[in-house]
Order: sequence, then structure tokens, then C-alpha cells
Amino acid sequence: MIFAAGRAEAAIYTRGQIIPPNAKGSAVPPKPPTGAIPRAARRKAQAGGKSGALTYEELARRIDRARLKGAGKTLEPRVKRVVMSYLQSAQTHGLPLKQVVTELANGQAAWRLGGAVRDAILQQPPEAVKNAACGQGCAFCCILTGGDGGLITEAEARRLHAALTPLQGEVDGRAWHPSACPALNPDTRACRVYDARPTICRSFLSTDAAACEANANGATDQGAGLLGSHLDYLFVQSLCRQALKGITQVSTYSMAQIAAAALDGQDVEQALARARHRSKTLDDTAQDAARAAHI
Repeated sequence: MIFAAGRAEAAIYTRGQIIPPNAKGSAVPPKPPTGAIPRAARRKAQAGGKSGALTYEELARRIDRARLKGAGKTLEPRVKRVVMSYLQSAQTHGLPLKQVVTELANGQAAWRLGGAVRDAILQQPPEAVKNAACGQGCAFCCILTGGDGGLITEAEARRLHAALTPLQGEVDGRAWHPSACPALNPDTRACRVYDARPTICRSFLSTDAAACEANANGATDQGAGLLGSHLDYLFVQSLCRQALKGITQVSTYSMAQIAAAALDGQDVEQALARARHRSKTLDDTAQDAARAAHI
């Protein structure tokens, strides 16, 4: 189930930050440059893009040409607009192209932009959010049936691993339930690395705690699902993968495996290698979410 479709236009990237929507809910764009981009900023941006023939203009063309299977006629142009806004703002402010490519590839851009859409939804919360049954200690959504735990990007995987590594040797969520997220405190069922939790955790919502408990035991009851902003996050990352094909690798990872690896003493590179998804997992996950939202 997908609650409340997100509005990617609310997410504008500028100077490494997200500008929230204005009072009317429309995007607040970065202040347009007056005249040409300053020479120093232009040189700084070009300095990051000397690998091969890639330029800001070529990257924009790649984004425009990409096709997002399963996104539909509404979501695809919306996702392209928000990524183009990110790209235009980064160029305006002289960010090195190398840094931009890195953020697109490792999922930091998808995390920021998806988060901004989520924040926009929560400013005018739909009924599902107002009637949410979620609360600390109600951790049935953290029982990771299937073993994968959800798709996360490289940036999220590294943050999660870094946050959990200091907790090595402590009893974790698997002491409460064998399939529980290792990040849980087994006594309180609260997340021990709440600030580092990935987008999948930030997007989950339920209006029926009993449905969550039943689903954790194999049922398919209605009442639990994801905020619509998760669609934007997934398809932004899918778009980045297509646009960067032949330039750099864009991988996704199993949240459950990254968390377990951190607590079991694996270093981050070893954990990433073992938790890396097959290349089709991202597109399959995005398309499944779109079907759930009836797009």
C-alpha cells in the first residue's frame, strides 16, 4: 500500500541543502543567477568533470533521454524535473561535476530529494498520517521477513554501518525475534540508530498495529504501507543509474545484511560486497512500488 503520492517539485537542491516548499506548497527555487555563471564557479565545476567527455550538459541529456519503466506518465516527468533542478542548482553554485556524479551514484541525492518530498507531505498530512498507529516499541514492521529488510543506497548503507559498528558485541533485536532488525534494542524494541535509519524506515506507515503484527507472521492484512515519497526516492535512484550507465556503478544493498554485518564485526567494504543487490533489484522494487500505488 502507498499512502499519499509525493510531489517531487517540492525538492530543490541548492548548496548541498534542500529548500522546503513555500506556504502554498509549491517549490521555492534557488535564486537564478544574473548573467553568465561566474568564471571561477565555471572553472570549479569543469574541474570535476575531466574524466572522459562528461559535462553538465551531457549529463542533463542523459537524464532527459532515460526511460523509467513502470513510472507512468506522471511520475517519470516529475522525477526528471527534480533531478534536473538538482543538476542545474549544483552547476549554478559551482559544485564540481565529480561531486555531483558521486552523490547521484551513491544515493545521497535520492535520499535528500525523497526526504524533501516526504517533508512536504507531512506539512499537510493526509488522513493516513493523522491516524497513524505507529509508536515507539511497536516494532512489528522491523521484523524483516524474507531476510532482505528493504533496499538501501550506498550512502545509507555506509551511514547505517558506521552507526551500528560501536554496538558490536551488544545483544540486538535478533534476541527479541530471529528475523528482527539488528538495530533494535531487544528490550525496548526502539531503534538504537534512529538518526541513521534509511529511507525505507522513514517511509513506513501503519494505521493498524494489529495488521503489522499479523503481517510479521506471514499475513497480508491491509493497513500498513509506505508514504508516496518513497516512490520518488526509488525512481530518482533508478534514473541516476540509467543516466550514469557506462560512467560509474550505481548499486543498492540489503538493509538487513548491512546491519547484521556491522554488528557481527565485518568492515564496511566487506559488508557492502556481501550485501550488494543484483542489478535488476532496484528497477523491480521501483516497479513493484508503482504498481502498489496504481501508477
